[in-house]
Amino acid sequence: MASLKILILSYRSAPFGGGQGIYVNDLSKALLELGHEVTILSGPPYPHVDKNIKLIKSPGLNLFETFSFKDRFYKFINHKNKNFLDMYEFISVLAGGFPEMRTFGARAKKHILKNNYDLVIDNQSISYAMEYIQITTPLIEVIHHPITMDLKHDLETNNNFFYKISRLRWYSFLKMQKKVAPLLKNIVTVSRSSKRDIITDFKVKSENISVIHNAVDSNIFRPYPEMERMPHRLITTASADVPLKGLDFTLHALALLAEEFEDIQLLVIGASREGGHTERLIKKLNLNKRVTFKTGITKDEIAQEYARSSVAIVSSLYEGFGYPVAEAMSCSTPLVATDVASIPEITDDFAILIPPKNSIAISDSVRKIFLEPNLYNEIADKGRQHIQTKFNWLYIGKQYEDLMNEVIKNHKPIIKGNNANF
Repeated sequence: MASLKILILSYRSAPFGGGQGIYVNDLSKALLELGHEVTILSGPPYPHVDKNIKLIKSPGLNLFETFSFKDRFYKFINHKNKNFLDMYEFISVLAGGFPEMRTFGARAKKHILKNNYDLVIDNQSISYAMEYIQITTPLIEVIHHPITMDLKHDLETNNNFFYKISRLRWYSFLKMQKKVAPLLKNIVTVSRSSKRDIITDFKVKSENISVIHNAVDSNIFRPYPEMERMPHRLITTASADVPLKGLDFTLHALALLAEEFEDIQLLVIGASREGGHTERLIKKLNLNKRVTFKTGITKDEIAQEYARSSVAIVSSLYEGFGYPVAEAMSCSTPLVATDVASIPEITDDFAILIPPKNSIAISDSVRKIFLEPNLYNEIADKGRQHIQTKFNWLYIGKQYEDLMNEVIKNHKPIIKGNNANF
């Protein structure tokens, strides 16, 4: 395939958490290694990218870096060359909304009007601008999963009326995404489970959706035989107070296991919110000395933490594509995971799968691994081989290449104009 000039759009790309920055970095490297010229246009926080990939920063206001009104006000006042988009973003955030996807898409549209690319890949903004961009330039929209699933599980965790009103306001961008998604001709999603949910929740035609899994770098996420695993150390990846990750159930399981295994510890790769629900639960369960949070660490450092741990737990209620699942398996760490959404697609027979929202099932499964470490280490080694074969970026990158070629071939170019709403 001839070298293509590719633009990847990402409205926010945290390099260590949330998955989006990791995905953008990995995909861009895979396409670069296949011989393409790759540019990333990203809003803050910005991804860490290969030195041979051009990163264009689309700053916006980055108002979600803080939840202080004073800090947000100063961000807005001090922002240079303010325009209508900045005004809209500031007012929408003050009203409890999350406008970044919409405003980023509008800024991206302006950039594409002034520059020529063979193909654009948008990482899940599903903004109004994408409908226009796909007319002027071959476009692939990546939808890891419909955010309707996040809203569903968020509302299930709290019956407070005012909480529900605030969450519905924050997720109000779904109205835009539900309108735009059915109009997009080329959508990639990362699992068969996500495809089913996109068809159901976003009313997208099945033939417009291609399933291309994500992948992990097994040269980074690998076993460290020189490191000794701590016999009763658990590891999970979950930002505190994010209901979708099911951290509560892991904590309750830890409390049960602590009665039997005195030295048991849990490392959470993610941020702890001071004074939040998770912190209060840890205190209530008397787990303060057993739970540690780490955030802002590199992939290599995460892999080393897996290597030091005897069991990885993924207690998610939903995963579009479970990066923590694939990463743990790639590190040959015995895995306990919920049998929801995409997770069984990734694990095959190389993990203990359990029902969601079941602390007893988590504790029973962990106990099995503690009592038969040799058996489950052998299964974990086979799991690594499975990940290396089916979830490597060379294999996945070539699937993107095939789709890009098809999208470009079927695209009917028109003269660019500037007549689209933002």
